[in-house]
Amino acid sequence: MALIRWEPFRDIERLEPFRRDSERWSPLREIDTLQQQINRLFDRLIPTDGGERTGFTFIPAAELKDTENEILLRLEVPGLEPKDISVEATPDSVTITGERKLETQVEENGVTRSEFRYGKFQRVIQLPSLVENDKVQAEYKNGILHLSLPKAESEKQRTVKVNIG
Repeated sequence: MALIRWEPFRDIERLEPFRRDSERWSPLREIDTLQQQINRLFDRLIPTDGGERTGFTFIPAAELKDTENEILLRLEVPGLEPKDISVEATPDSVTITGERKLETQVEENGVTRSEFRYGKFQRVIQLPSLVENDKVQAEYKNGILHLSLPKAESEKQRTVKVNIG
């Protein structure tokens, strides 16, 4: 397998502020050229899949609370069913993946507007302390995923001696 260096700005031409040839300077032409170059750049930066942009999916908001005995994690994933969400826990992180599927609507005489984000998402959240990943409990209610991650015994009784200079 060969490694290829990714250079998204490689083909962007530099615009010369002053032309030395005999053609007349046209600011609108320069703006059009710049727009085309920016479009090419975004086409490279944002992956596409069959004509649809897949780079702009939604990223659910998370809230983490560290208590004495456990870590409480809440993730905002409205509009999903529990079967569409997968949670994997390691002693030091939690990975939540899922997919919000697009519901197609056809309206003949009007306009349909949607600001919802659809597609796959993945959140990997590093935990502030080690947890017992085989005792994680999850509950999904009203669009919020609640995770209770009990701390490992070594983390509960962990005391650090601080030297004063």
